[in-house]
Amino acid sequence: MKAMILNNLTSLKEKSEPLSLVEIPIPKPKKGEVLIKVSACGVCHTEIDEIEGRIPPAKFPIILGHQVVGRIVENGEGSQKYNPDDRVGVAWIYSACGKCSFCQEGNENLCDDFLATGRDVDGGYAEYMIAKEDFIFPIPKVFSDAEAAPLLCAGAVGYRSLRLTGLKNGQHLGLTGFGASGHLVLKMAKFKFPDSKIYVFARNPKERQFALKLGADWAGDTTQRAPQKLHGIIDTTPVWKPVVEALANLEKSGRLVINSIRKEDNDKEYLLHLSYPDHLWMEKELKTVANVTSRDVSEFLKLADRAGIKPEVKEFKLKDANIALQELKSQKIRGAKVIVF
Repeated sequence: MKAMILNNLTSLKEKSEPLSLVEIPIPKPKKGEVLIKVSACGVCHTEIDEIEGRIPPAKFPIILGHQVVGRIVENGEGSQKYNPDDRVGVAWIYSACGKCSFCQEGNENLCDDFLATGRDVDGGYAEYMIAKEDFIFPIPKVFSDAEAAPLLCAGAVGYRSLRLTGLKNGQHLGLTGFGASGHLVLKMAKFKFPDSKIYVFARNPKERQFALKLGADWAGDTTQRAPQKLHGIIDTTPVWKPVVEALANLEKSGRLVINSIRKEDNDKEYLLHLSYPDHLWMEKELKTVANVTSRDVSEFLKLADRAGIKPEVKEFKLKDANIALQELKSQKIRGAKVIVF
């Protein structure tokens, strides 16, 4: 099978090619596993964090990709939950122990034995991949393969982020950064909280125009102040400056949710600008999102089906995965980028 592999950590620069196209054997599913023929795989900023070493992969070479849609072609020993040709999705959560207190409470994302697709095991930048049958998800028929792929991470982690804001209908929501996850959160927020106003902060004017087109009530730069204080803000940027700016936009007792596994260090000195009275006082809260649970993925797929939430996608061939990553790194975002087979 053809696969794009990462052999070592490197800096992702313009025209650089960290991934290599290779021909390798098709893997065989073991007990409790299935073999999936991949039809689409979303491209996520987390892959940039892996390539550049902020969340280094557990092994080399490795196949990245954790927003995977495909059809089952073979079941491993004892695997009976799905049938051959069933269309399923694989998310960032590859597996968890299922026994610890976190797993028992439905917080598999905090499990010490949490394994991530495309980081700890090979992912979906390949024609075939292995997945655990207990951690794959049926894909609603309404979505094409390319549309479904971003729902598995950008959508699911956005769903978790929105839930963690504790937002109530009529309260105001801010979105800092407006890429794959942000534009899906806007759509689900408008469905879940029809009386809430949504304010978008984005550095790129084209992203701000895109946000307004999708129904945002206001859009400005990440350094601007919103027309009114916000009860909840979700940050999806890879850097620190927008976090500090967002805190100044929070209402009293408001909550800022950081939807990012890692932040880049090149602007961490901006944290020195953090002012307790301006950014944190009056019971403001700061919360982070760690991975996703099976519940997040399953519930969001059902919500997206019910609400007709479909992502804007730009498609790439497998051999052009490096180009997709370069565009993401350089902020050429607009919606989600998806590798299609």
